[in-house]
Amino acid sequence: MAGKGFEPDVKIRTREFRIGCVGAGMIMAECHLAAYKEAGFPAVAVASRTKASAEKVARRWEIPTVHDTPEQLIEDENVEIIDLAFPPDQQPALIRHALKQKHIKAILAQKPLALSLKDAIELRDEAGRAGKILSVNQNMRYDQSMRVLKQIMDSGALGDIVFAQIDMHAIPHWQTFLEDYDRLTLANMSVHHLDVLRFLFGDPQEITTLTRKDPRTKFDHSDGITVSTLRFPSGVLAVSLEDVWSGPRQEGYKDDQHINWRVDGTKGVAKGTIGWPTGSASTLTYASTATTGGEWVTPSWDTMWFPHAFIGVMEQLQHAVKTGEPPALSVADNVKTMALIEAGYRSIDEGRTVKLSEISTNSIN
Repeated sequence: MAGKGFEPDVKIRTREFRIGCVGAGMIMAECHLAAYKEAGFPAVAVASRTKASAEKVARRWEIPTVHDTPEQLIEDENVEIIDLAFPPDQQPALIRHALKQKHIKAILAQKPLALSLKDAIELRDEAGRAGKILSVNQNMRYDQSMRVLKQIMDSGALGDIVFAQIDMHAIPHWQTFLEDYDRLTLANMSVHHLDVLRFLFGDPQEITTLTRKDPRTKFDHSDGITVSTLRFPSGVLAVSLEDVWSGPRQEGYKDDQHINWRVDGTKGVAKGTIGWPTGSASTLTYASTATTGGEWVTPSWDTMWFPHAFIGVMEQLQHAVKTGEPPALSVADNVKTMALIEAGYRSIDEGRTVKLSEISTNSIN
């Protein structure tokens, strides 16, 4: 029956490698560690910029070891996988320290991997020379609606894809460290959407991005509200819109924050919602002339992007360590997403469409 047989969440194949967690903020405390507890992944140590923050997280999630500094955690020979949740200006130094440790088998880094495409390329190449797995946490690929959408597309139910859009009207929690950087929405919010469009449709040929400042964001920034149009070699045209203003946010105003998405194909349409702005599960419904008789079918699930998608992120890395296969979220693939972000900023700066062939991802040395 249409609507059955999908896998919104991953099967856990490997859960044996010991994880050292660097960072104690929201993303680590509320997402990573909640997911690891549910999946049975062994988090054995934690460290952060302040030991008090690390101790608080350790008590909450029953992590046995607290280190004084991230560097000490990385040097702990009981740790096999480093899980980083640190600002992008500080992350590269910690990655490089981990690459030097014989006992470290793999590293999970946050996005953006670094502040520049050049730095990301260098980290990719350094990890390759060190023979260690470096993976980047592009967790929207494990959102349940995105996984099921990919399965529907791969089955041929939608035919050839014609058009796609992600339509966001929601207010992100901008981390305080972002106040030190000029780049904002494209690098830190749109990156989810642009990466998942690559996951669904492959690498685009070109991108056109427009922006205006967000009235709510008081610190200086070059990109607030962003609209990006992408063209793919297959002919797919896609739009990614990030309206981070989304209306007033004050007592008595009933806001309508949401993220909707839609994919049109020659044989059908799939559409749905991303649930994180309201803390609910993402949704999907689709109709196909090939498989549903033109009727709308709505698969359902109880899991959510936050925190359950983070199970998939760490599972793919655990499995890569065990099998020697490349991780699903490889640093080489992430460099291509960073190149797309870089092309978007060039489009903003120069007021034109930018072809991805203009952005080199070749080794620098």
